[in-house]
Amino acid sequence: MAAARARRDAAHGNRTTFSPKVFVPLTEACRDRCGYCTFAKPPARLAAPYLSIDEVLAIARRGAAAGCHEVLFTLGERPEERYPAARAWLDEHGYASTVDYLVAAAAAVRDETGLLPHANAGALRPDELAALRPVAASQGMMLETLVADLPAHRNSPDKTPERRLATLEAAGELAIPFTTGILVGIGEGFADRVAALAAIAAAHERHGHVQEVIVQNFLPKPGTAMHAAPAADAEDYLRTIAAARLVLPAAVHLQAPPNLSDDFGRLLDAGIDDWGGVSPLTPDHVNPERPWPAIDALRAATEARGRTLAPRLTVYPEYATDAERWLDPAMRFPVLDHSDAAGLGRDLEAWYSGGDAPPPLLVDPADPGKGLPFPGPGASAASAVAEVLAGVVAGQEAGEEELVTLFSARGPEVRAVAEVADEIRRREVGDAVTFIVNRNINYTNVCTFKCRFCAFSKGPLSLNLRGEPYLLGVEEISRRVAEAEERGATEVCLQGGIHPKFDGDYYLEVIRAVRAASPSIHIHGFTALEVTEGARRLGEPLDSYLRRLMDAGLKTLPGTAAEILDDEVRAVLCPDKISTEEWLEAHRTAHLVGLRSNVTIMFGAVERPVHWARHLVRTRALQRETGGFTEFVPLPFVHMATPIYLQKRARRGPTFREALLVHAVGRIAYAGAIPNVQASWVKLGPDAIPQLLTAGCNDLGGTLMDENISRAAGATHGQLMEPDDFRRIVEPLGRPVEQRTTLYGRVALPA
Repeated sequence: MAAARARRDAAHGNRTTFSPKVFVPLTEACRDRCGYCTFAKPPARLAAPYLSIDEVLAIARRGAAAGCHEVLFTLGERPEERYPAARAWLDEHGYASTVDYLVAAAAAVRDETGLLPHANAGALRPDELAALRPVAASQGMMLETLVADLPAHRNSPDKTPERRLATLEAAGELAIPFTTGILVGIGEGFADRVAALAAIAAAHERHGHVQEVIVQNFLPKPGTAMHAAPAADAEDYLRTIAAARLVLPAAVHLQAPPNLSDDFGRLLDAGIDDWGGVSPLTPDHVNPERPWPAIDALRAATEARGRTLAPRLTVYPEYATDAERWLDPAMRFPVLDHSDAAGLGRDLEAWYSGGDAPPPLLVDPADPGKGLPFPGPGASAASAVAEVLAGVVAGQEAGEEELVTLFSARGPEVRAVAEVADEIRRREVGDAVTFIVNRNINYTNVCTFKCRFCAFSKGPLSLNLRGEPYLLGVEEISRRVAEAEERGATEVCLQGGIHPKFDGDYYLEVIRAVRAASPSIHIHGFTALEVTEGARRLGEPLDSYLRRLMDAGLKTLPGTAAEILDDEVRAVLCPDKISTEEWLEAHRTAHLVGLRSNVTIMFGAVERPVHWARHLVRTRALQRETGGFTEFVPLPFVHMATPIYLQKRARRGPTFREALLVHAVGRIAYAGAIPNVQASWVKLGPDAIPQLLTAGCNDLGGTLMDENISRAAGATHGQLMEPDDFRRIVEPLGRPVEQRTTLYGRVALPA
């Protein structure tokens, strides 16, 4: 088993997955008579031969409410060919076959609930597999065995090896992410199991479609023909799991049902990396006498072996992130909508950036020090996250690959990343938590650029937040500045759309309007896009243009318009916007002429963790060159009203784990380079801030009178946070709260 564990760890690291799902027994009638099965029942013993669509949707909606990603359709094979009652029900309801009805039921689940159907319909023909592809993200069929004359399969025409192998092959030819597996202890021998595994491996080598293999142990059940047969021998079962890991291609995931074993840890020792489907609601209809373990119990057993637990989709990340090859167009957005940045399932949480739901507790501000090392006795591989953190603590700079590893952290690893990040924060800037009193002035929402993530720029009405197009006059800008200064603001932040009538001189007019109202308020304004476009429209070199803005009163540049500094991602998010190199060059030029700026990142839309890492590495390199960045400001994507999400081309923002890690890993990446890391209460919500302050953040940003951009995207936060509100958030942490200037000087607070 040691060789199996080593092979698993080399291919899949220390992550173990499970699929949160509900089970829908579409029909328990079946034409086969397998000797071990209690699932199949004649129609006379059922209230109806099939569940109705309404009954299917009721189960699926309960699953959606519980945070499930998958609906597993379990059903008997072709009951209409054995039972007249099944045939009559299908005829009455207008369906040609059980598979035809399964297509309709899966489509209803996809369209009405957004959950991902998985069709486990048995030995299907190529045309049936193809019919299911648009409505099921994945499909499956247990190969079971290649032994043709087992008593267990007597009178079971769908269990012949030829039929099962033909279905496995056809699924590969149709590029269907496929689940298959073998049964252990139904009369076959060890060599027979190896032969079945070899056949699965060969099919995968031809097509690449076998995403997971289940090795399931036989348990005798009362009322079956095999009720007196012995259960699969436990040691023989573990030996078979280990053999599967060694026979199958390394990329294929290996699963053993946890509810059919009493010792979860030994299954991990044998080489599995997946627990299969675990339902918080519905029983295992095939093994109803064996309830599903609680997810907390699985997590405890997994972490005891030095591994982390992660939810997945019915399609594994390798297939979810290569959707054009493996998913029908009708299934691509449903999969994307349930995905996190790595192609795994979103964590089981109600939190979204910009929303009202509280975040899950990942790092306890009252007791943060519970991170690595966490492997106990029997742990297999060392955590790659722990290895990277050890290097960071030793003073090594994390590169792109190491940063990607840190972004994969889960469970105790997340706490460890936060712990290291917070120690760097403590060393570099101390315990003070800072904020600035400022006002946002978004002078127009009219924009000639077509950023697909932007709900602020004028377009069709969305969530009644965007209203009419507007352009503030200079008098109104001056009025807002005077009002802000009267209320104690030390900064105005100026940003807006790129109006078609603007030339570069417009921004000079805005600065003059600010200065007309206040000779001293700090002007933090104009993105890299705005200054680059302003200089271009004037035909003026950027450095010359920036100097003119400085002479008029501009003090610093915001780091927005960065989004993700990787042109592969920008081609999707903002194809007509400045490129990665143009953004970097704008800030390089600003720093060279004496303007400081900050780094932002907008994450959680379409990019992957590797793109976050590249963003950090590229901006760190510029900071090493110029020293001009004052802070790092992560901005989680707020999805609700954005065009790219409404067009079904983006995820629904980051998970909270991802949001916390982007802040913490940013602190680690910028150690010794950028001193300040800000948590955006506008995007994250005030309830999230204490955890972020325990994960490397030291700044809360601004009070933000009149922040409109996040609100336009659907955020419920963003209008105003008073200094006392910040104090109430930070006070339980026992850290001092200090008002700052834009450049991190201090403002004396009233007694």
